[in-house]
Amino acid sequence: MPRSVNHVASRAKRKKILKLTRGYYGSRRNVWTVAKNTWEKGLTYAYRDRKQKKRNFRALWIQRINAAARNEGLSYSQLMGLIHAAGIEINRKVLAELAMNSPEAFKAVVAQVKK
Repeated sequence: MPRSVNHVASRAKRKKILKLTRGYYGSRRNVWTVAKNTWEKGLTYAYRDRKQKKRNFRALWIQRINAAARNEGLSYSQLMGLIHAAGIEINRKVLAELAMNSPEAFKAVVAQVKK
């Protein structure tokens, strides 16, 4: 009896991966083995960078808060220490947003903390 192989399913699987690699450069887009390896590697990068994105944004917020705090005569660590001592519940994302887009509100927070 001849061997039965499901060519429809295997071709569909290859087409699905090749469709996902459409924007890649050179043979990474149309050679099956290269495209599959590139796509799998891209998934690992995506997983890793979802974690790194959080770190990068936190670092950016800290830099923005530090720059605004220095204009008020405080360092970042002094400001955050005073905020925690005063019992003000505000996270770094919101504090950085205030420092960038509404400096008056940031100054009000610093004035409240300095009391």
